[in-house]
Amino acid sequence: VDLGSRKQVTAIATQGRYSSSDWTTRYRLLYSDTGRNWKPYHQDGNIWVRQKHRTFYWGGGHLPSGSVTAWADVINFDGQGVISYRFKMKKMKILKDVITLKFKTSESEGVILHGEGQQGDYITLELKKARLVLQINLGSNQYGSILGHTSVTTGSLLDDHHWHSVLIERYRRNVNFTLDQHTQHFRTNGEFDYLDLDYELSFGGMPSSGKPSTGSRKNFRGCMESISYNGENITDLARRKKLDTSSFRNLSFSCIESHTSPVFFNATSYLQLPGRRGHDTVSVSFQFRTWNPSGLLLFGILADGAVEMGLKEGRVSVGINVTSGKSTRIDISAGSGLHDGQWHDVSFLAKENFAMLTIDGDEASAVRTNTAIQIKTGGSYYFGGYFQRTSLPPAQRSFQGCMQLVHVDDQLADLHAVEQGRLGAFENVSLDMCAIIDRCMPNHCEHGGRCTQSWDSFRCSCDGTGYFGATCHTSIYEQSCEAYKHLGKTSDTYWIDPDGSGPLSPFRVNCNMTEDKVWTTVTNSLPPQTSVTGSSRERRTVLQLNYSASMEQVSAITGSAEYCEQHVGYSCRMSRLLNTPEGTPYTWWVGKGNEKHFYWGGSGPGIQKCVCGIERNCTDPKYFCNCDADQKQWREDSGLLVYKEHLPVNQVAIGDTNRPGSEAKLTVGPLRCQGDSSYWNAASFNTPSSYLHFSTFQGETSADISFYFKTSAPYGVFLENLGNTDFIRLELKSRNMVSFSFDVGNGPVELNVQSPTLLNDDQWHRVSAERNVKEAVLQLDQQYREVRLAPPQGHTRLELYSQLYVGAAGGQRGFLGCIRSLKMNGVTLDLEERARVTPGVKPGCSGHCTSYGIYCQNGGKCVEKYNGYACDCTVTAYDGPFCSKDIGGFFEAGTLIKYSLDSDTAAASQDPTGLSQNVATETNWTGEDLAFSFSTSSAPSILVYISSRSQDYLAVVLRHNGTLEIRYNLGSLREPFTIDVDQRNLANGQPHTVNISRVGRSIQLQVDHYPPVSYSLPDTSDTQFNLAKTLFLGKVFETGHIDPVLIERYNTPGFVGCFSRVQFNGIAPLKAALRSQIAAPVSVQGKLVESNCGASPLTIPPMSAATDPWRLDSAGADFPFNEERVIPDGVNRNSAIIGGVIAVVIFTILCTLVFLIRYMFRHKGTYHTNEAKGAETADNGDAAIIGHDPTFTETIDESKKEWFI
Repeated sequence: VDLGSRKQVTAIATQGRYSSSDWTTRYRLLYSDTGRNWKPYHQDGNIWVRQKHRTFYWGGGHLPSGSVTAWADVINFDGQGVISYRFKMKKMKILKDVITLKFKTSESEGVILHGEGQQGDYITLELKKARLVLQINLGSNQYGSILGHTSVTTGSLLDDHHWHSVLIERYRRNVNFTLDQHTQHFRTNGEFDYLDLDYELSFGGMPSSGKPSTGSRKNFRGCMESISYNGENITDLARRKKLDTSSFRNLSFSCIESHTSPVFFNATSYLQLPGRRGHDTVSVSFQFRTWNPSGLLLFGILADGAVEMGLKEGRVSVGINVTSGKSTRIDISAGSGLHDGQWHDVSFLAKENFAMLTIDGDEASAVRTNTAIQIKTGGSYYFGGYFQRTSLPPAQRSFQGCMQLVHVDDQLADLHAVEQGRLGAFENVSLDMCAIIDRCMPNHCEHGGRCTQSWDSFRCSCDGTGYFGATCHTSIYEQSCEAYKHLGKTSDTYWIDPDGSGPLSPFRVNCNMTEDKVWTTVTNSLPPQTSVTGSSRERRTVLQLNYSASMEQVSAITGSAEYCEQHVGYSCRMSRLLNTPEGTPYTWWVGKGNEKHFYWGGSGPGIQKCVCGIERNCTDPKYFCNCDADQKQWREDSGLLVYKEHLPVNQVAIGDTNRPGSEAKLTVGPLRCQGDSSYWNAASFNTPSSYLHFSTFQGETSADISFYFKTSAPYGVFLENLGNTDFIRLELKSRNMVSFSFDVGNGPVELNVQSPTLLNDDQWHRVSAERNVKEAVLQLDQQYREVRLAPPQGHTRLELYSQLYVGAAGGQRGFLGCIRSLKMNGVTLDLEERARVTPGVKPGCSGHCTSYGIYCQNGGKCVEKYNGYACDCTVTAYDGPFCSKDIGGFFEAGTLIKYSLDSDTAAASQDPTGLSQNVATETNWTGEDLAFSFSTSSAPSILVYISSRSQDYLAVVLRHNGTLEIRYNLGSLREPFTIDVDQRNLANGQPHTVNISRVGRSIQLQVDHYPPVSYSLPDTSDTQFNLAKTLFLGKVFETGHIDPVLIERYNTPGFVGCFSRVQFNGIAPLKAALRSQIAAPVSVQGKLVESNCGASPLTIPPMSAATDPWRLDSAGADFPFNEERVIPDGVNRNSAIIGGVIAVVIFTILCTLVFLIRYMFRHKGTYHTNEAKGAETADNGDAAIIGHDPTFTETIDESKKEWFI
């Protein structure tokens, strides 16, 4: 369509055929100022416009204003000339700037405008690699503490010789930078507001008076129009010769059009151009641009071979294959990274015994070869593709990209003659157009993901970002310590991401999960007791605190926390703190929002007191802080700051330590926050028509939705948001299927995920859905997943207009049940607040234990709470948030625990608070369950003894050799039934676990990790334990019938060591003894110290079954002696044991060496006493020997040695 003159096109309308179901579903729109060099109109990053309506379409996307510019003066810049706009004053201090212009160029580099000042201020707008870069500096200082340089880049592929409009608006440090109606808002670096420029502002390049350091930049080559600076029409001033244009050779006020005619190739295109036939030289050159690392650039048939030029991994490779005579092949390559979307020059020359390949005109790095070769051209060259059969086919068949300035045999190819059919041939190429698209601009890779692209698609690399997904949208971390706790994690340091896919980056915090509430801790850089001297009211010492997270990240924690606190302490000696409520405080602190606060720990906002002033117990009652008394002795004011809207403490300004003898020490603890209200934010939908409504969901190109739900209904809509035709919906489709459906203009898309188990089981299930320009993902319970790729061409923007409805909307089937922790694009929707004012919906949700009760271990009971659950460990032998913390104690000699089991004593100690343990009033048992752990190095001892008012008892003892013995006496037996476990010495200082269970006559015993062994009481034995009275740990001190054997052999001096995990028939006697808040019939004699030294499992690996001399074959036990051991508390004691063994071995070796050395260098006397008979009558020994038989037949055959050590 020839519009005749320049017009501004605002909409395109298409209409279906009358009385027919035919209509246009998509079309391609090209536009041009000159009827040449056409440019495709891009919609949603694609060159195809797709209809969202079937019959009539008005108000299509606006074309770029540069393509349809209003009438204005145009200036042609030749790369030499520069327009200088001189200021009226020699120096200008500019607070506000407004700069507008339009440009078009075929060059990828060039300065569009530049201004600078002698103080270092500058502003520069230039093209770099066909992208627009704005650099601005409002001032830096010579010390480097203030750096004002700011650089912002926008746009891509701006060397397309089409008009582009630019608008720069600056007020102080705030800048709006707009290119083709796409605006970036930013704030300049530094602290200054004024732009100080000298003399002039130049357009089209650097001024001739510019500094030498800036002279290497290229001037702009192309056209500009509608140049305006702060209301001054620069183009009009230049036309009227009011500006300095002396640098122009020939100033032209019309745009000189480019003579280049680009050619666009797709995967099925080729361009065939003729060349000289039978010539001995191949000479080809052209420019190309592409995003693909590989492709066929050129294929030529030689008279006796072929020449192929291709792009391989971003390098240009040329291969010449000559088949006549002796076959010869030459391969050369040059360049790198040539698939960057920029124009690149390629020049190739080959002739007899010589070939040269040059990239981007760089003769110095050109690749040459002098291989002997004879060339005779065939007269035809194929650019961008070759699909015919040949004996020497190319390695690649096609190319996706653009070419221009194609030369064959040093002659520029006339592409218009090709288009008219007068030269060469082509197929599926687009002449006079380059339909290249930068799919990484704008960058759809979020959170710092790196974008790489090919001709048809882009890819995001999310390595090291903390996010994953096709566009690096979804965080790999949980939102809070609370979330980690309910995944079963224990106290540790974790990465959290409070806003999920939002702009906040993940950060590390310490999570303390030892209590019912989870504590999140963020540390700061201030050392405890930081000394401060030399400060006064006029010159306060300001201590800056840096946290392990940014202020935005810390604010996300405090914003969702239920409670926060931070400890502050001020130790003083003649240093006043707050100076009474009426006076001006000497010290203050700065919190969130840089707001000063004049209260101290233990106090609150508006109360200029310390905690002692509130409690009225200050050192001097005339003051409200201990330090305000100004005494020479060290005093302290400390307490907790708990107003979380003011936290954390960022600065503390101290103002009274400059007097002689005056000193202060400041301590600011870490920020500690408890709970996560967003994690438990829930609403209950009680009727099928009930719903909550929120503002329209904004998720045009990237949207994520996550929440938990639980229901007993078989179906229901979770949420829905509608547009004209676009929509997004999440629903429970059936008892085991969740559906995610949407439409962005390409037709409805539905993803379904099925669960192998029912979803209406009244347990919490997690749903997460994401849609972006690359794909859509639906995930259920973090394991069942479906992914649907987006179409390569089509609409990508989700345009919604209605309110967001949660629960039911638009006549859909309503949801019955609970929805919790609903997050959309990282923002938590406050369901509870909206539910309080909405009929049919209630805030909160009960029934958390159905999903999370499994985390309560060791028999702990799950207790429902309004915003979560808790584990009640009262009836267990454990403690902690999940009833997994061992409770143990160290027994000295003579220490014992006595727990009354009879109903009278137990009833007498019932606790009205409900904290007492559930002691069964029935004391006649037909079975017992006893479990405990212990460690000791002494034997014998009584571990556990259960007495009765009859003669029945149960005893677990360690015999003299450290082996375990269980004694049962239930009556009708002359002697107690005894189980000697085996010959293992359990008094070896290692922790051991014992589990005993009896039902009737059957007894099952398990020691440590070995398989349980079964025993049976004799048939003559009773099966009922009658009138149970008392349970003893460590020692027996009882009146009534006691087995005398036990008292005589094992009761003295008593157990010395550690007990833990002691539980008997639903009671925990050791826990009751150590926890004073539990009312129970328990007493302690001797010294009992809480310790978990008996809780760890055995760490010395036992012998193998083949070599174990204590193996119990008669019991039929099959012990897995080589079983691996896992220590729950993470403390591996193997290294300590091995180290001890090694130390003993080394000591033994050293002792042996000492004895050997002494032996080698000893002074020894070795003699034989061979005394003859009658020696006693001899005068001396010599006479006795001489006077008797020399054979010494009656001698004492004994050798004696003396050792000197």
